Amino acid sequence: MNHPEVDIPAIRQKLLALEAALKEESTESASSRETVVLDQTSVGRLSRMDALQGQAMAKAEEQRRQLTLKRISGALQRIDQENFGECIECGEWIGAKRLTSDPVVLKCIECAE
Repeated sequence: MNHPEVDIPAIRQKLLALEAALKEESTESASSRETVVLDQTSVGRLSRMDALQGQAMAKAEEQRRQLTLKRISGALQRIDQENFGECIECGEWIGAKRLTSDPVVLKCIECAE
């Protein structure tokens, strides 16, 4: 049984909207993660360093996006399996306010500490 105090359809919609937004961001930022051209004749050293730093930051952001997408997928699976809102550590219900604000959370407050 899913958490009895949480509006599951609203949570599902929130998760699906967040998933769509993250996938769109990933697609839009793909060019910033591409290989940086290291041609010294066309680009100065500082410009290349800036480009490399921008690329590294874009790759790190993509890793965070992919992790969040996995967590969203897990939350959607828990909804489908009828165990959304159960703490993975102690099995008790996670607080409804906590789930509403962060539906991908896996542990109750006590177990998260």
